[in-house]
Amino acid sequence: MNYPVQKNTLYVGGLAEEVNEAILHAAFIPFGEIKDVKTPLDQATQKHRSFGFVTFLEKEDAAAAMDNMDNAELYGRVLTVNYALPERIKGGEQGWAAQPIWADADTWFERQQQEEEMQRLQAENRAAMQAAEEMHRKNLAQEREGEKEEETEAKDDPMAMAEAEVLKQNTSA
Repeated sequence: MNYPVQKNTLYVGGLAEEVNEAILHAAFIPFGEIKDVKTPLDQATQKHRSFGFVTFLEKEDAAAAMDNMDNAELYGRVLTVNYALPERIKGGEQGWAAQPIWADADTWFERQQQEEEMQRLQAENRAAMQAAEEMHRKNLAQEREGEKEEETEAKDDPMAMAEAEVLKQNTSA
């Protein structure tokens, strides 16, 4: 069954824990008049589940908000903003109350977050490895440069040669 997309309601994913409906409202109000903001709560923790819905009065405002806020940062987290799918009655023959309305969105969103987290960690690991290799290369280059400088200093500078000679005598004495 194909459901029409609600063009004035946006799904906003990737919310930081401290973001509440008031903050979400404030973040999206620059794009137009908002009819409703919801952040469904996890029954166990009574915290939102890292996503919410913003419903605008005008479809054009929702489109502008989606264009501007998708991949934007809010409280240090990158948002995913797209049109919300309409609430579906789930469960078929088991009855409409067999599953919570957000069940599908939850598992999909959790998988998305796990995937994004995994990619972020892999990217961090790659960056850390590259940084470590770069540091290692720089250290080797500096050591080589240092050796060359010491050799040339001692050969070309009579003062450096005299100091080296004094050092040798002091350490052997």
